[in-house]
Amino acid sequence: MRTITKVAVAAILGMSVLSTAAMADSAKGQKLYSKKLKKACGKTGAVFAGSHTQDEWESAKEEGTLTDMMVGSCPGGEDIIKSDKFQKKYINHIYDFCYEFASDSGNVPSC
Repeated sequence: MRTITKVAVAAILGMSVLSTAAMADSAKGQKLYSKKLKKACGKTGAVFAGSHTQDEWESAKEEGTLTDMMVGSCPGGEDIIKSDKFQKKYINHIYDFCYEFASDSGNVPSC
């Protein structure tokens, strides 16, 4: 019985560590914005993320129009935003950054 309990606890702990790594992160999104989009957009992260409210960012993600909204906020970065690599690797982190620092959040990014 103790062995089964130990295995179950280890499995739960392992799953929690793996699921945390798979989640998006607003701090990583802020770094990605600074590195990948800031120059192309010609805007600070505060202006980019603050161009919409949290509800607008959230509804765009749910409706599947997040990419279009980002391109609307950053027309110079259209090629970067619509690239396959950006869509697969970075879009969730950038979304979390935009949601965290939206115009109605009261938060201001440092980039």
